[in-house]
Amino acid sequence: MELIILIGQFLIGLLAIIKGADWMTDGASAVARRFGISTLVIGMTIVAIGSSAPEFVVSAMSALKGNTEMAIGNVVGSNIFNILSIMGATALVAPIAASKGNIRYDVPFVLLSSIAVAIACLDNFIGDGGICTISRSEGLLMLCIFAIFISYTIAIAKKDSNNEATDEMESKPIMPVWKSAIWIVGGLACLIIGGDIMVDGASGIATMMGVSQAIIALTIVSIGTSAPELAASMMAAKKGDTAMALGNIVGSVVFNVFFVLGTSAAICPLELGNISLVDIITLILASCLLWVFCKHHHALVRWEGVVLILIQVIYYVFLIYNE
Repeated sequence: MELIILIGQFLIGLLAIIKGADWMTDGASAVARRFGISTLVIGMTIVAIGSSAPEFVVSAMSALKGNTEMAIGNVVGSNIFNILSIMGATALVAPIAASKGNIRYDVPFVLLSSIAVAIACLDNFIGDGGICTISRSEGLLMLCIFAIFISYTIAIAKKDSNNEATDEMESKPIMPVWKSAIWIVGGLACLIIGGDIMVDGASGIATMMGVSQAIIALTIVSIGTSAPELAASMMAAKKGDTAMALGNIVGSVVFNVFFVLGTSAAICPLELGNISLVDIITLILASCLLWVFCKHHHALVRWEGVVLILIQVIYYVFLIYNE
């Protein structure tokens, strides 16, 4: 009975996080549009950050509560799931076209973020055997890299865009300021409360089932917090806008490492605990495959999507078998 209550607590927290991210994004987008900020910039900042808000809230809450394995595992697991499962499933719906710019600039950032995680964790595997942590200084460095990335990306977008709103955005009425404020505050409240409930539920499930918080974070929690990216990518693919699906995942992966993990480490140095070398290698392998596949055909085609999904399944089987 207690396990059922904990699972219910986890699901309620997850639903609150997803709904809160949706409300906050809508409210912030309306405010930005009212002040004349281009829709492109809104999409690359507010919407991208909003879709990754669940990962941010869960990892930040975990860091505040001292559940550092969950903070790291959520980011690593979410990025693995984003690249292997979401990109794989999206490619099955429709091949994902990759432009020269995607291959030369965007997808390499995914690999860079994975390498950054490996470097931050490297002393755990080749060091003196002490407890490994992602330190505050490493977290602050990640935040600096994120600031550079977002500034560069927006600058390139402004240069390549005529900054004109689409007809759809022009015809869509702007939300009143008072309503936008309610949406932002309400969404933020749902994120904070939902994150607190979800982390407590996930920790309780791990304790009751006798498994590490790292395993719960790498599987159940990371899948749950990746729900917005999954929904956004699948809908984009169904509408034939596969470039948006690729951009959504690239932005989410980079945001998760440099902002979510960076902020979490700045809050509290993160001990890796049961996060293993296999998890880090899987993340780097997934990033490399995404880059190679996109570069090979200038698209991620269906059979490559199947390969990505199979690797995800093998990884999960390995985690469960070795627990």
